[in-house]
Amino acid sequence: MRASGILRSWNEERGFGFVAPERGGPALFVHISAFPRDGSKPVVGETVSFELGRGPDGRMQAVKVARSMVGGDATPRRLASSAPRRSGSSLLGTVVLMLAVLVAGGWGYRHYKDSNRQQRADVPVAPREQSAAPIQSFRCDGRAHCSQMTSCAEATWFINNCPNTQMDGNGDGVPCEQQWCMAPGAR
Repeated sequence: MRASGILRSWNEERGFGFVAPERGGPALFVHISAFPRDGSKPVVGETVSFELGRGPDGRMQAVKVARSMVGGDATPRRLASSAPRRSGSSLLGTVVLMLAVLVAGGWGYRHYKDSNRQQRADVPVAPREQSAAPIQSFRCDGRAHCSQMTSCAEATWFINNCPNTQMDGNGDGVPCEQQWCMAPGAR
């Protein structure tokens, strides 16, 4: 059976307070765990409904607390001016802080990019040499057999740089002699 009462005291640091039952009687202990976990904090003077239960010490206490003002501000109107509203100000502070970080980050990135561009402009660039053969880049990707290669250059690079290749059957250091790296005049 639910009863109603008013939260008469609350200790925020320790997470408990006392509810004065509407029908009279001694004040009942209430723990923060009895309140709904909706992010709002209990406010002294607010009307609550609760069930009676026994605490670990066997004494009666308020459990399964529900606030009377569902869907609205749980702060009673007569206490609205004296109750601090931290949730809105902390949200505003977070937004302002995020904007400041973004602006500072953008400025820092732009400054870094400009200084990097200036440094590159100060360094003389040597002309590139033109090579007769195009530069090919290979990487060890697990291929180990001649049938997986596309040229003698690729097979040679793999046998010299990658482990577990099986392309030099006679052990002379020349890979894929049957498919890619034929001796001159053998064809």
